[in-house]
Amino acid sequence: MPIVSKELNVMTGTYNNVLELIGDSPLVRLNKVGQEIPGEVYAKLESYNPGHSTKDRIALHIIEEAERQGLLKPGATIVETTSGNTGFSVAMVSIVKGYKCILAVSDKTKHEKIAYLKALGAKVFICPANVAADDPRSYYEVAKRIAEETPNSIYINQYFNLKNIEAHYLTTGPEIWKQTEGKITHLIACCGTGGTLSGSAKYLKEQNPDIKIIGVDAYGSILKKYHETGELDKNEIYPYRIEGLGKNLVPEATDFGIIDHFEKVSDEESAYRTREIALKEGIMGGYTCGAVVQAYRQLANQFKEDDCVVLIFPDHGSRYITKVFSDDWMAEQGFTNSRLNGLESNATIQYVK
Repeated sequence: MPIVSKELNVMTGTYNNVLELIGDSPLVRLNKVGQEIPGEVYAKLESYNPGHSTKDRIALHIIEEAERQGLLKPGATIVETTSGNTGFSVAMVSIVKGYKCILAVSDKTKHEKIAYLKALGAKVFICPANVAADDPRSYYEVAKRIAEETPNSIYINQYFNLKNIEAHYLTTGPEIWKQTEGKITHLIACCGTGGTLSGSAKYLKEQNPDIKIIGVDAYGSILKKYHETGELDKNEIYPYRIEGLGKNLVPEATDFGIIDHFEKVSDEESAYRTREIALKEGIMGGYTCGAVVQAYRQLANQFKEDDCVVLIFPDHGSRYITKVFSDDWMAEQGFTNSRLNGLESNATIQYVK
């Protein structure tokens, strides 16, 4: 008998396609990272989505909303700007739904990420990272131009698409509230487009306005100062290494009014924290997972014994094997082993002849 509903699929342990696996990511207590900090801390592991990141949620929601509105026709092309994760998700959804996919990425994106995008059938344009957002070579402008020139196409535009916020308001926020049984006191998440943080925060603040919402920003990004002053200070902008964190423009998918505080973190400390998560908790998280743990540690004196802190871990560490998990890459950045603060592992490789 054919499977006729998702409910029946769950009962029989099968699904119609990978898109039905999106959402309901686990919340896991961290037992060793920050164990000296008061309160309990949990990580929401978005790597458990089929595309291994939180971006699966927005890709599916935005594309299905476009379908409902009649904006996507059979054989259409979906165009997007991405630092990697959104591209994976858009490409995955495009495959299942039968659309073509064109992605504009910055040259800060590692080769393995680009290879992953190609493996999912995407056409990839690599653009210079260190140019102004309105420069015709920037990945924002390149994506817009491609969408304008490509018949039967739509540009998802995650930075300015309010459906980005809505996706997390409808899914991530309610999941966290339910998983913590309403006990959450602080939400800490990295802010790139801002959709994950803003959508989750909107739902959680509706349940309890006292929940503190903390956005994580990068040195070299404008978000923290803009939040505090309303000023986009171009003097704040300079190159940094963390992908998918911070911005050199003001994304409309960030609801600055709902965020209580922004905490800046460095490339170096975030890299160490990424490796610490793996070695102490057994969780292979991406570079931004390390960034959110670093922010949590920097804010340690703000937490109390009865606090329940939730960190959103956006993606999986397998996408950073030649970056933060590479000793050679760490050394190239000047991130020395002496700064690992006891994070050296006993791992070795031996060849048997």
